[in-house]
Amino acid sequence: MDLTLYIPAFVTLFVIIDPIGLAPLYVALTQGMTTRQRRSIAIRSCLVAAGLLTLFGLAGEAVLGFLGISMAAFRMAGGILLFLTALDMLFERRTQRRQGTADAEPEGDDPSVFPLAIPLIAGPGSIATMILLTGQDDTTLNIIAIHAVMALVIVLVFFLFMLATPLERLLGPTGINVVTRLLGMLLAALSVQFVIDGFRDLQVF
Repeated sequence: MDLTLYIPAFVTLFVIIDPIGLAPLYVALTQGMTTRQRRSIAIRSCLVAAGLLTLFGLAGEAVLGFLGISMAAFRMAGGILLFLTALDMLFERRTQRRQGTADAEPEGDDPSVFPLAIPLIAGPGSIATMILLTGQDDTTLNIIAIHAVMALVIVLVFFLFMLATPLERLLGPTGINVVTRLLGMLLAALSVQFVIDGFRDLQVF
């Protein structure tokens, strides 16, 4: 097997998932948490995302087809949910909820499944990419290789998540506040783009 054939697959998934861009988002979404809590969230989010991408890589469009969901609808739903998260980041609703529930269990505001695993890591783009990559060649060897490439990208995501605490220490409270607001704006724009892409897939405009 020529491994160089899978370099484009790695580059595609790396760009779509964007581990480097996810690191500051992870910092913003886990602001104020302990290192142990952050590690648990990183592990859960990466495992859930890897499981979802594996599912769609193996089953492909059959999963969405079985549920009667088009990729366009999935893309728009992800955009709407991501927009709600962006509003939380812009107006510090997450911080307020944490302050109001300081004695509650940490799972009360756990971003590991949403929005980290879905739709930031395993979003419409990465899911569609897995479907396309495995659909190009449905041989067992190719499917295994594509999933190995995906697993490598997820490992890189986890590695960069583990650098979140030093990054937060470097930025300080003011820097984190500025980055959170900025990323909230970028997330809002990204979510709108998801919805626009969904409408475009439906050929509405």
